[in-house]
Amino acid sequence: MSYKLSVLIIEDEKNISSFICTTLTNQGYKVLKAATGKEGLSLLTSQCPDILLLDLGLPDMDGICLLKEVRTWSELPILVISARIQENEKVQALDMGADDYITKPFGTKELLARIRTAIRHSKRLNFDPKFVQKPYHALDLTIDFEKRRVLLKEKEIHLTAVEFKLVSLLAQQSGKVLTYDYIITQIWGPYADKNNRILRVNMANIRRKLEVNPAEPVYIFTEIGIGYRMIEDKLS
Repeated sequence: MSYKLSVLIIEDEKNISSFICTTLTNQGYKVLKAATGKEGLSLLTSQCPDILLLDLGLPDMDGICLLKEVRTWSELPILVISARIQENEKVQALDMGADDYITKPFGTKELLARIRTAIRHSKRLNFDPKFVQKPYHALDLTIDFEKRRVLLKEKEIHLTAVEFKLVSLLAQQSGKVLTYDYIITQIWGPYADKNNRILRVNMANIRRKLEVNPAEPVYIFTEIGIGYRMIEDKLS
C-alpha cells in the first residue's frame, strides 16, 4: 500500500483553502486544513504532515512568527502563500526558513510544481545520503526509505504516517537508544504531551504489526525509563 504524502494548509480565506484542498486531493495528497495559527500548530504536532502551506495573514497571529517557531523544531518543507508582494516580506519569510514563497493569486500548475520542488529538496523526506543509499534490513524486516515501504518476510506492512516516521527514525539510528523526549520532539514537536502516552500507544500498534510476540520483541526494544532501541541494521 503506497504512502500518501500529507499536506497541511493554514489559510483563513475559505475560497483559497478550498481551491488548494481540491487541487491536492485530486493529485493524491492527503490534505489537512486549519484557519488559524493556533489550530495549525495543533495539527502540526498531532498529525505530523509532510509539507506545510502557510498563509502569512492569519487572524490570530502573524505567519512569520508561526514560521519562526516551527523552524525551531521541524525541518518539514514550508511553502508560504501570501498576498504580500513586497520583496522584504519574501526575504524575511525565506530567511526565517520558508522553502519557497508563492504570491496570490496563483494557478494549479505553479502550486503543484512548487510543492514537487520542495519535496525533492526536503531533507526530511529524502533523508541524508547515508540513509538513502540502501534500505534498512535486519532479520526479516526491510525498510525502504526512498519508496517509503516496510516489508516483513517480503510482505508489505501497512503503517500509518506517524508509525512510519517512528520506525524510520529508530531505523536510521539503529542500535542506539533514543530517549522518549527525543523521539516525541522529533515526531510531534515540543508542544506534545511529555507523559509518553501518545508514543506508547503508537509503539504498541507498531509492535502488533511487526512482532510475532509483542511481549517479546525482536525488532524494537524498550529501555525501561529511557526510551527505545531498534535492532541494528546487519548491513551497516
